[in-house]
Amino acid sequence: MLKEKLEEVRGRAVAAIREAQTSQSLYDVKVQFLGKQGQFSALMKEMGKLTPEERPVFGQLANEAKNTIEQAYLEREQALKTAELGAKLVEEALDLTLPGPTMPPLGAQHPIALVIDEIIAILSRLGYSVRTGPLIEQDRYNFEALNIPKDHPARDMQDTFYVDERHVLRTHTSPIQAHVLETERPPLRIIGVGPVFRCDSDVSHSPNFHQIEGMYVDTKVSMADLKGTITYFVKEFFGKSLKTRFRPSFFPFTEPSAEVDCQCPLCAGKGCAMCKQSGWVEIGGSGLINPNVLRHAGVEYPRWQGFAFGFGIERMGIIKYGIEHIGLYNQNDVRFLRQFSI
Repeated sequence: MLKEKLEEVRGRAVAAIREAQTSQSLYDVKVQFLGKQGQFSALMKEMGKLTPEERPVFGQLANEAKNTIEQAYLEREQALKTAELGAKLVEEALDLTLPGPTMPPLGAQHPIALVIDEIIAILSRLGYSVRTGPLIEQDRYNFEALNIPKDHPARDMQDTFYVDERHVLRTHTSPIQAHVLETERPPLRIIGVGPVFRCDSDVSHSPNFHQIEGMYVDTKVSMADLKGTITYFVKEFFGKSLKTRFRPSFFPFTEPSAEVDCQCPLCAGKGCAMCKQSGWVEIGGSGLINPNVLRHAGVEYPRWQGFAFGFGIERMGIIKYGIEHIGLYNQNDVRFLRQFSI
C-alpha cells in the first residue's frame, strides 16, 4: 500500500515539475513535494508502520523516487532559466546599428574662466594684450619694485604666504607689471592675469583667488584717461546704463589712488542685499603709477607716465552672476556649474 502511494507521489511530482512555466512556480512545486512539510516527507514518516524486513526495501525505493524528482527539477530549472534569459535578452535588446547623438552634451566653462575671457575681450578692443608671471615670486618684485620696502607699513595690508626669506606666493598680480616695465619698452598696454594667494578666508574671501590688472604707459597720461578706460569697461561688462564713481584711496604703487565703485548691476542702484542697500559695489582699485615704481624699473619719468587698475575675478563674478558665496567657485558642484553651460 505504501509503495503505491510512493509511486503516486513521484508521478504527480514529476508531472507538476514538467508543467511549471516559471522559476517561481517550479520552486513552489519543489516545496510542495520535497519540503519539510511536503508530501514526500509525510510519506517517509509512515515508514514506522512497516516491518523491519520491509523498511530497507522501501527506503531504497524512496531514495530512487526522490532522485527522480530532483533530477526532473534540475532539468526543468535549467530549461526555464534558459528560456527566461532568452526572453530578457529579446526585451532589452539594443540596436547597435542606430545612429548615435549628432553631438555629445557640452560641458560648461567655469565662471572664473568666463569672467577672465570677457574682461580680456573688452580690454583687447582698447589695444591691451595679456601677460602672465610666476606664482612663486621674488620678494622684491612682489613688494620693493612696487614701492613697498621691507619696513613699509603697507606690507601689513596683505597677509602673505612666505616660501622662504626671499620668495613668497604672490599676493597680487602687480608683480607682472614690474616685470614688464623692466623687460619691455613703452608705450605699453598690458593685462596681467592669474591666481594670487593671501592668508584670508571668509564668506567673501579665499586664500587662493584670481586677479586681473591693466597697465597703460605712454606720454601725457592722466586720471581722465584712467576714468575713461574704467568707465568704458564697466559699461561693457555690466551694462551700458550703469554709472561709476571713484573714491580717494591709498596704494603704495599708485599716486593718486582711487577705489572704483559701480552701480549695483542686480538692483540698478536702488539698493539690495548685494550692495548692502547702498546702490553701489566696490569692484577694484586704480591710480596713476607712482613715479618710484617707474624709476625702479628704469623707465624715464616724467617722459613716460602711466596708470594701473585691478579687479578681483571672483568678486566680479559674484556681482555679475549674483553668486552668494565665494566657496561655490571651488566645490565643483555640477548644479552650480551647469548654470554657466554653453
